[in-house]
Amino acid sequence: MKAGSRAGTLFVVATPIGNLADITERALRTLREVELVLAEDTRVSGALLRHFGISTALESLHAHNERRRTRQLLERLDRGGALALITDAGTPLISDPGFTLVRAAREAGVRVVPVPGASAPIAALSVSGLPADRFSFEGFLPAAASARKPVLEALRDERRTMVFFEAPHRIAASLRDMTAVFGADRRACLAREMTKLFETIVTDRLAALLALVEADPGQCRGEMVVCVEGAAAPEPALTEGRRVAFILARYLSPSQAAAAAAEITGVGRKAIYRQMHADGDGDTGAT
Repeated sequence: MKAGSRAGTLFVVATPIGNLADITERALRTLREVELVLAEDTRVSGALLRHFGISTALESLHAHNERRRTRQLLERLDRGGALALITDAGTPLISDPGFTLVRAAREAGVRVVPVPGASAPIAALSVSGLPADRFSFEGFLPAAASARKPVLEALRDERRTMVFFEAPHRIAASLRDMTAVFGADRRACLAREMTKLFETIVTDRLAALLALVEADPGQCRGEMVVCVEGAAAPEPALTEGRRVAFILARYLSPSQAAAAAAEITGVGRKAIYRQMHADGDGDTGAT
């Protein structure tokens, strides 16, 4: 796969999220054979390559230089180059740089090849004990509470399991906001330092997880993934209230429709209005 032997190929290579034994044989072979490895942080990835005795050239590709470097890298690929894109840990592009390059490469007709491996969101979900048949990956929540709470409010009625990344210094604040918005009894999983020496995976009610991190500073260290169970399906009475409200919304404002539907069905106005918002204003509900 040195220059010219596999023309115009960009390999997107997953690396370990902690335990170096989790790297695949295919990933190691790819990293040895390409002409250039693109990494988010060359210090982190350089240590990985040295550990495995890989001497391939290494250059940075991160949020601050990706747009500027993409054209140059496309020219290199167009000349027949074989490049590998990696991130500090796990699968590239999952809340990490690389999207601009991958999209531009595909639009330019460059062959983009996945070399799959470790992924923190999938690893956490797989051991959480929460429903995994349908889920949504939400990445990092906003750092500021004033921005974080509205995001969580918009997800209040999401029925799929939600997967979040979180920074150690914000985990207590985020769990506090999740408890306030989703409810203290909503089940969740805190997966910390997965595959590493101090791996901790706890599934419990949100209130219990919050109490855990508030009582033990050790639980506020390392890489973290939080999985939160989705909202329960609406009760039959709420479903009827929603249906009536959407019919009335053809003639009234959403808030007026929710109030009228609450009076007709006996269901709480706020619950009906929240369900209307979650389902979308364009849905008439007349099924």
